[in-house]
Amino acid sequence: MSTFLLIIGLIMFLSLVVVHEFGHFIMARRGGVVVEEFGLGFPPHIFKRKTKAGWLFSVNWLPIGGFVKLKGEHDTDTVAGSFGAASVLVKTEIMAAGVVMNLIAAFVLLMILAWIGMPQLVNNQFTIKQDATYVQRAQSDIEASTVEANSPAAGSGLKANDIIVALGNPAHLSNVTSVNILPVLTKQYAGQTVELAYKTSDHSPVIYKTVTLRSAADVQKALTSGKQIGYLGVSVYQYQKGLDVIRSTWSAPIVAAGLIKQFTVLTFQGLGKAIAGLASIVAGGVTGNTAARQAGQTEASAQVVGPVGIFFVFKYGSALGFQFILMIVAILSLALAIMNILPIPALDGGRLWLILLTRALKRPLKPEREELINATGFAFLMLLVILITFADVKRFF
Repeated sequence: MSTFLLIIGLIMFLSLVVVHEFGHFIMARRGGVVVEEFGLGFPPHIFKRKTKAGWLFSVNWLPIGGFVKLKGEHDTDTVAGSFGAASVLVKTEIMAAGVVMNLIAAFVLLMILAWIGMPQLVNNQFTIKQDATYVQRAQSDIEASTVEANSPAAGSGLKANDIIVALGNPAHLSNVTSVNILPVLTKQYAGQTVELAYKTSDHSPVIYKTVTLRSAADVQKALTSGKQIGYLGVSVYQYQKGLDVIRSTWSAPIVAAGLIKQFTVLTFQGLGKAIAGLASIVAGGVTGNTAARQAGQTEASAQVVGPVGIFFVFKYGSALGFQFILMIVAILSLALAIMNILPIPALDGGRLWLILLTRALKRPLKPEREELINATGFAFLMLLVILITFADVKRFF
């Protein structure tokens, strides 16, 4: 089932590119601009075929996006049917169409998720409380992190990653449901003989062991001598399994819109941290400050993922179910919309802002300079993809 969901997720992700480029395609033909090629990925070509309508459909080797090639793409072209000859309004509609299509896709997916059950991926995730019903609660285990040698825990056979279920008087065991409960219980029963219940895995039977906890005097004596020990002798952590899932009804469109706003803010915060990390890398490299450079590299790489990272997000996420996969696709669609509206050369936003800027200044760019700007932007993006891919390989392998 996980493999099936992984394949579905990757297909849906690639479909986001098709949706994006289809927006450009439709608006270009509607605006009277001739479409020469509709491509998935970037050349060189794997497959290409000319359609009856006269435009070329291609599948290409570099699976990092897609493109719609228009006739006369230079802003100064004047031939009828070319992009350059179109009005500023038509150019704006063509450039913005991909962003709009990705926003619509994100909104529709999030609205569907709100109806069937929305996974809660972030703290305080937007929802309408009056119309929120939990259909699934995240489960969590209290697991042993480290077990002290020669401790009561070690004597019971407890090992790292075992699940602690309960502790206390055999006639009245107290369930251990949070990391804060265990220290309270072990202090309460200090020096006493109690029963410890634990499991070696989710599906294994519960093991019951009688243990005698260290006394308060023993713990204090060790502390005085500079050694820190526990009454039971185990450190624990909380391991969450699954996610909270909330279903909405009449508020589904509102939830979808609210989440788009919330995740847009989070995306810009992540971009800000990534840029700050890149600045630290540059500053550390110039000044020779290795610590600053490494800290910046860690900060920058933590905020972004490339094709390899996206694959592993889907791979690990497939174990959480179809709703999680659908939500990741929705967030990626929103991210594509945001990135393509920013003034980044070679992307839709960069081209659009360049057109609007030259119109405002009344100084049209020469084709050579326009190509140089877009080619430089594209080369920078390719370099960034390569660097992110190296970071992803280091992170996931």
